[in-house]
Amino acid sequence: MLSYRHSFHAGNFADVLKHTVATSIINYMLKKDKPFCYLDTHSGCGAYSFQSDQAQKTKEFNNGIFPLWGRDDLPEPVARYMQQVIEFNGQTKLAHYPGSPSIALQMLRDMDRLFLFELHPNEFTDMRENFSGNRQIKMAKSDGLQGLIANMPPKERRGFILIDPSYEVKSEYQEVVDTLIAAHKRFATGTYALWYPVVNRSTIDQMEREFIHSGIKNIQLFELGIRADSPEMGMTSSGMIVINPPWTLQQEMQASLPFLAKILGQNGQGFYRLETLVQE
Repeated sequence: MLSYRHSFHAGNFADVLKHTVATSIINYMLKKDKPFCYLDTHSGCGAYSFQSDQAQKTKEFNNGIFPLWGRDDLPEPVARYMQQVIEFNGQTKLAHYPGSPSIALQMLRDMDRLFLFELHPNEFTDMRENFSGNRQIKMAKSDGLQGLIANMPPKERRGFILIDPSYEVKSEYQEVVDTLIAAHKRFATGTYALWYPVVNRSTIDQMEREFIHSGIKNIQLFELGIRADSPEMGMTSSGMIVINPPWTLQQEMQASLPFLAKILGQNGQGFYRLETLVQE
């Protein structure tokens, strides 16, 4: 199935969480004067307009980036993420949203590399146009989970891998767990961040159990919800499972998640989870 287009959801609360975590990880990796590889298994096109028909149809950005725009009380990690959005918009009004590849490209140095995978033909065409001519980036119209395994370990021996599936097919929940375990066996020191939606809580509970019993050490979970769990309401929360997180990440999310749950939560139902699934 290839019906998913992120343009319907760009800048929503899930993006806020995902990209706050991602910018924190990248910011930490930049502190060492050694190159690293950024690999995005489900890149999308990398750039979205809030005026597009898709974005205007759902207006999910109204429960995401828009309530944060222009605030002067953002926690430092959220402000760091917001600065990337501001830079992408050219310091002007909030008209566009940077996908994960654009945020990474803005932050990475010339010596770092990006691997971008996208299977959707239209998304890949747009991505290729958005990033054409940049020798720092390698793009492939192929299955990103297979591409992840094929490229581990990276030659730099330092890497941040972002896994952000659409979960259109229920089997993807199991597939990403299996792929992450296999990738970790090839590259045990890499930092892996897996995004997940909470549509059915029992599915996420099962994912967590599998990671806990996988034998992988040092796994943290960060989740942001805007409404209480409800199978009738679609995605009510989303989270990031991070393997080998920077030692600073948990503290940064402790500063960020309560703030985001309060600002983005609907009818006072905002909540967050911050847990260590497996100790280091």
